Amino acid sequence: MTENDNQRALRVLQLTDPHLMADPAGGLLGVNTRDSLDAVIAQVFRDHGQPDLILATGDIAQDASEEAYRLFGDKLEVFQCDTAWMAGNHDDSPLLSRIAAERGANQRHIIQGGWQFVLLDTSVPGKVFGELSEPELAFLEKTLSENPDLPALVALHHHPVEIDTRWMSPIGLRNRDAFWQVIDRFPQVKIVLWGHIHQELDQTRKSARLLATPSTCIQFTAGSVEFSVEDKAPGYRWFELLPSGEFSTEVSRATDFVFELDSNSTGY
Repeated sequence: MTENDNQRALRVLQLTDPHLMADPAGGLLGVNTRDSLDAVIAQVFRDHGQPDLILATGDIAQDASEEAYRLFGDKLEVFQCDTAWMAGNHDDSPLLSRIAAERGANQRHIIQGGWQFVLLDTSVPGKVFGELSEPELAFLEKTLSENPDLPALVALHHHPVEIDTRWMSPIGLRNRDAFWQVIDRFPQVKIVLWGHIHQELDQTRKSARLLATPSTCIQFTAGSVEFSVEDKAPGYRWFELLPSGEFSTEVSRATDFVFELDSNSTGY
């Protein structure tokens, strides 16, 4: 590898909350989730081309079916890079992990392009809210302790901060204080990244950017008190990461995707 290769930005794609189903006609509030994921993937190629790494941050399946996970893996075959999957509240975490392992997508700690990526499982069986178990917190602390010189991106499904979408307050990460007690000790954490909230968010905490990303299917209305969806196109997040710890990121949406959203729904 040449010096110039070492300085090239690492291109990372985040896909989140595709909510795929075994049924090919499976839809979420009127949106066929297979079609919307296809539209997002096509948009990635139009806007950015091939990534170097893909992070899939949960709710890969709506129905926690083996068929949905296998379909997700099949759809990602258009990309020529490693992928890493983590569980959300709609997922069956052991099943997801088993199928991800078949594709080498079950890595929890990745070192690539001068960065490290730490992937956490916040799913709680049968619950919508998230929680980090003691082993997960210990894994996070140990990994960051052992790699102090590499800028870090920590990814999880549930939001670890309060957001202005009030109905989602009870279904975020329950033990967020314990999470931040670890993160705040490690200034090499440059990015904390999640899904779950089906909307874009960009905040800062100390030296870390806190980022959430639109779903590849439906979008929740930012600032809503009760459950609400809005007529925004499905999307993804793209990163370009330099070994120095500097990075750029943007959200793109598949604005050409045509759908009829059931905006009168009170849940999903």
